[in-house]
Amino acid sequence: MAQVLPGVVRSGWERILYLSRTEPDLFPAIGLHPLYLALHGKNDLDELRHYALAGKLVAIGEIGLDYFVKNAKRSAQQELFETQLAIATESRLPVLLHVRKAHDQVQATIRRLRYTGGGIVHAFNGSLQQAEHYIKLGFLISVCGTITYDRATKIRSVAAVLPLTSLVVETDSPDIPPASHHGERNCPEFLAAIVSSLAALRGEENSFVVKQTNENARHLLFA
Repeated sequence: MAQVLPGVVRSGWERILYLSRTEPDLFPAIGLHPLYLALHGKNDLDELRHYALAGKLVAIGEIGLDYFVKNAKRSAQQELFETQLAIATESRLPVLLHVRKAHDQVQATIRRLRYTGGGIVHAFNGSLQQAEHYIKLGFLISVCGTITYDRATKIRSVAAVLPLTSLVVETDSPDIPPASHHGERNCPEFLAAIVSSLAALRGEENSFVVKQTNENARHLLFA
């Protein structure tokens, strides 16, 4: 089973790139995460651009904006996000978006910079309207273990009605385990539980959901 390994800080990139070189089913997507500003060095963006232009990546990410954390440095996050979108445009790569409490700001940035490379909104937690706006901008909506919890009514209702051609599934391992493994360290093997929940919400067969979401991800990342 193919797996995409996203990177969030420079210190983790080499391990991701090494694993992707040595394991045929692992693929690298590195970036500079908005929550780890203090860990990003002055040359990290130059190195990211080097790897992106060298054709070593399937996407750039996780990148984006996170306003959930108190006292988030919004201007610094914005500058970092815009620079990485520019790198994605130059290298013709999609992006993996991390967004919390900032969907409108992220979408406004994408429109203003005229970024058209598409990508995946990872672990989506916004509204139906926001999801539809991302889809119009060329993005896929990714759902994870959150949809397996009955109390997560908003994302469950969104996942139930969006076109399946605009959805992908993820584990977000090691975070957000499905309800059946609550309290455990999340693992890629738990993806089946997420697929089952998505299929049940939509009234569709598991096999159909697997086939379509797999095609969606492969078309974006490996076409």
